[in-house]
Amino acid sequence: MPAEEVLALPATWMRGGTSKGLFFRTGDLPAESAARDALLLRAIGSPDPYGRQIDGVGGATSSTSKVVLVQRSRQPGCDVDYLFGAVAIEQPLIDWSGSCGNLAAAVGPFALQQGMLEDAPADGIAQVRIWQANLGERIIAHVPMRGGQVLETGKSRLDGVAFGGAEIRLDFLDPAGGARPLLPTGRVRDLLRVPGLGPVEATLINAGNPTAIVAASALGLAGVELPQALNPDVGLLARCEAVRAQAAVAMGLARDAPQATRERPATPKLALVAAPVGYAASDGRAVVAEEIDLLVRMLSMGPFHHALPGTGAIALAAAAALPGTLVADCAGARGG
Repeated sequence: MPAEEVLALPATWMRGGTSKGLFFRTGDLPAESAARDALLLRAIGSPDPYGRQIDGVGGATSSTSKVVLVQRSRQPGCDVDYLFGAVAIEQPLIDWSGSCGNLAAAVGPFALQQGMLEDAPADGIAQVRIWQANLGERIIAHVPMRGGQVLETGKSRLDGVAFGGAEIRLDFLDPAGGARPLLPTGRVRDLLRVPGLGPVEATLINAGNPTAIVAASALGLAGVELPQALNPDVGLLARCEAVRAQAAVAMGLARDAPQATRERPATPKLALVAAPVGYAASDGRAVVAEEIDLLVRMLSMGPFHHALPGTGAIALAAAAALPGTLVADCAGARGG
């Protein structure tokens, strides 16, 4: 690239929960959306027909191909605005339709490191009031401070992350509120008519992110399979996408299934659920049925997710509280 075409921009590569993303101050990017997205795509390394994002900072998974834009907020009672983009790996697309609950944990530290809060304590816990701009929701991050700096080290552990770190607690305020109805169809269960599969029962819910929940058995799965065994099955991924796309139409998020696949691969999320049984986790650890209430495997931007999206946990918890949903029935299957 000629020297005159090189553009230097400040950015921070950060982990939040089980995800990583490239963080920017909103004002450092072009205001026009097409120019902004083109720059962000190039920084991450998309589109990459090889699916590796070698010429960019992306990690070639849905959990590591993400961008976050943060700025001081004009929303009453909020400190910063948080805008999230899910970057497709092989397509020139950034889906701005949803949020990332894991990366929300890094928004507070980024804002503090960038000096966006003027009254943050030098020691103790800084409360960062976040406006989640994609969905119009509020989050409060509780960020530990020491000596005027964000505390990064600690003993807090998280499944899916190899090392411990400082604990950052998040309060999602009314994640099923706002302009979106909790049940977009008004029903706890809907019947999706999916080409190639026929009728598939689903719970469609707006909480955290728009999410479609179906029984793992509807896709021929037991619910204990790991992503490394599932993702090579392109036929299974295609069937899951067909379900997700029909759910998008039923939820009023797309006019038809092709548009859902083409324009908004990030939402709705798709969760496959089953009643609790024992299984082996990705790290080989044995998990017994008595330790859990529900088996869940979710998909993100096409493939199966390596962990559980933070917004997915919110959607599942909300569904579990509603009698008659697939989650409530699965979680109550053992009589707990």
